[in-house]
Amino acid sequence: MHPSTLPTLTIIGAGHVGQVLGKCLSEAGVVQMQQIVNRSTASTNAAIAFIGAGQAASVIDELASADIYLISTPDDQIAACCQALVRSSGFQTNSVVFHCSGALTSEALQPAHEAGAVVASVHPIRSFAQPAQVAAHFSGTWCGVEGDAKALASIGPLFDAIGAQFVAIQAEHKTLYHAAAVFACNYFVTLQDVALAAYEKAGIAPEIGLQLLAPLVRETLDNVLQRGPAAALSGPIARGDVRTVARQQQALTAWRADYGQLYAQLAEVTAGLAARGKPKA
Repeated sequence: MHPSTLPTLTIIGAGHVGQVLGKCLSEAGVVQMQQIVNRSTASTNAAIAFIGAGQAASVIDELASADIYLISTPDDQIAACCQALVRSSGFQTNSVVFHCSGALTSEALQPAHEAGAVVASVHPIRSFAQPAQVAAHFSGTWCGVEGDAKALASIGPLFDAIGAQFVAIQAEHKTLYHAAAVFACNYFVTLQDVALAAYEKAGIAPEIGLQLLAPLVRETLDNVLQRGPAAALSGPIARGDVRTVARQQQALTAWRADYGQLYAQLAEVTAGLAARGKPKA
């Protein structure tokens, strides 16, 4: 497809997510990168260098008209950036405006919708801590999506071209959807930190503790993904060893009350999981 016939893409707030999507879409030859506007000139230039395309803009008011706008700012800035975009002279009433927030719905883009744009949210379900690595291996990434049907129909083929897979989510339950990712990713990291702290309290150096965790974490994750959580559960609660559970909770509470409380809460939920995994009589 000739570049002049490609839809133009402008990115507002090109952090890790915006940079990865901009790079993938541009390199796939499905969009013509237009402008990028970040908080500072340095960050804008860094985003352009990473993407390998695009022109710098100082403020949203200076943006030229585009077919597609991606607002990939932090969540608390999305609404204000959307309002500024609507106020800009370059905004098109038939544009697509979408954001990548996992917590906010496309309702955050209501000003653009009222101004005649079609709006959506597309949330790539993965960590973007290492953007270069993510960009190189983006194909196969699941994205939770919701919003105007016309917006999703317009950008869907573009994401298809970079190997993304869309899964529709219910806007009214998006907070729960995002909480699922927080449990699976963020709180998983927190639990590993607690485990390492307990190992260290028992006299094991952190670097050795990480080596002890490695097979446990990898094998457990493999079992969960292959068999499901109920079948993958092992340990004292799965065995019904209530005395061991009680001793561990007491030891944790004596050392750190917050860890003891966390253990108790997890034990209660895990007991329900263990019951689900028991064979039916």
